Amino acid sequence: MFTQRIILKGHIIDSLTLPKTLDTIMEMGGDFEIEDLQVGKLKTDYSTARIRVESEDEVIFDRIMDILTDYGAELVEVDDVTLIPSQKDKTVPDKFYSTSNYNTKIKYDGEWINIDNIEMDCVITVDTENKTATCKPLNTVKKGEMIVVGRNGVKVTPPERSRGKNNFEFMNSDASSEKPKQTIIHNVATQMMETKEDDGKILVVGGPAIIHTGCSGILAQMIKEKYVDKLFAGNALATHDIEQALYGTSLGVNIDDGELVTHGHKHHLSAINTINKAGSIKDAVEQGVLTSGIMYECVKNDTPYVLAGSIRDDGPLPDVITDSQVAQQRMREEVQDVDMVIMISTLLHSVATGNLIPARIKSVCVDINTDSVTKLSDRGSAQVISIVTDIGSFLPMLLDELHRIDK
Repeated sequence: MFTQRIILKGHIIDSLTLPKTLDTIMEMGGDFEIEDLQVGKLKTDYSTARIRVESEDEVIFDRIMDILTDYGAELVEVDDVTLIPSQKDKTVPDKFYSTSNYNTKIKYDGEWINIDNIEMDCVITVDTENKTATCKPLNTVKKGEMIVVGRNGVKVTPPERSRGKNNFEFMNSDASSEKPKQTIIHNVATQMMETKEDDGKILVVGGPAIIHTGCSGILAQMIKEKYVDKLFAGNALATHDIEQALYGTSLGVNIDDGELVTHGHKHHLSAINTINKAGSIKDAVEQGVLTSGIMYECVKNDTPYVLAGSIRDDGPLPDVITDSQVAQQRMREEVQDVDMVIMISTLLHSVATGNLIPARIKSVCVDINTDSVTKLSDRGSAQVISIVTDIGSFLPMLLDELHRIDK
């Protein structure tokens, strides 16, 4: 029989952490005994549960304990982490610890070390000489680096729902098209303003639907007015934004009247060609070739942007990063100082960003497709607030709310 005693602390009843823990143990073929349970009486009081977890099967037991660690379970008896050196670049020992995006600490040489750059689906390397630890993607691991294996000495603290709502818990993460949009958008705007007042940075992850729905000018204005500090997108958003700036169309459709323009299908290629001739988006702005739009405002306001390409891209624009690993690393670097993320109508870029950011970052995903917004929570980004709505309505309403609050 394989046995381990764990402790759960916090608002474990209101957040459903306790029942979720017990359900997980039983559903996966284990067993448990609650040895002690202290329930907080006041809204500010924490609850504590001491539970003995057991299973006759070692593989099942290990799987259960891996999941419970992500729930925030702490071992009653905590030793230092186990470290094994990597035997080869881009490889780690078989029982490596795989990270979540929750706040994580490791115990090494009797001290708890915080992992500042935590993100999901990575490994933890330890500099034993300097007693520091780093979260690293598998493809960046070097031979000889000390890798955390197993779960011993690892402490995970998931974001918890307090008794009573905090400012960002205006809706849960369940996506629905029937929720009150005005209230939600007002609260998103409020959170944006609070982030800016605290000198925080806001990242927008945008898809081409922003342009197709006629909202290029709205996002451009938000960048100009410093509501948005960074932009992640693909070739499509940038190309169609520039196409609109140069020709008034998006995918050959006139933005003003929705009519298909004769031979307008070549406008996006003409836009790419124009930027190629200038040298880059920045060069086109400086040469007076590009005079409006989202990308124009990014250049004029020194707003960092990362354009990550895909295999379906036309062109692409010279600013687009076509090596996916290079693009991922650039995105990883830019999210380190971000405090809020708004993902708008771009499934792949939203999931990619969700994989890179820690759970502490306030995150909103907006899409007219329910499957798109739920995909993020399915991938582990449980902190994301999902809004199912039309982008053409969301962005103008958001800017109006920002102006109303910012008076």
